[in-house]
Amino acid sequence: MPNPERNTYQPDQLLAGDFPIIKRSGAIAAGQVLARGAVLGEVTATGEYKLSASAASDGSEAPAVILDVAIDTTGGALPGVLMLTGEVLGSELQLGAGHTIASVTKALRPLSLFVR
Repeated sequence: MPNPERNTYQPDQLLAGDFPIIKRSGAIAAGQVLARGAVLGEVTATGEYKLSASAASDGSEAPAVILDVAIDTTGGALPGVLMLTGEVLGSELQLGAGHTIASVTKALRPLSLFVR
């Protein structure tokens, strides 16, 4: 009889509670390598999402969504899975330049994205 295969359970590290999660697809701007949990802002001119940086002036400076699946857009813009609502762990977020956990918590709360 062969030995059984062992697997290790790795619980979800991004989600933090029972608040309803709503996801949708959105265009992720080219030239980025983003981890799950990246805090994204929407570029006003194109409607594409990119890592939100507080010094940006293209609309993406305002955190709007959280990326739910890691993505590499170095070859061009791609569709990505975006979290519109839910509860997430602040320690699992990828933040852009100039943002802190406190600043994204404040910006995302009115959008029903809660950071713990």
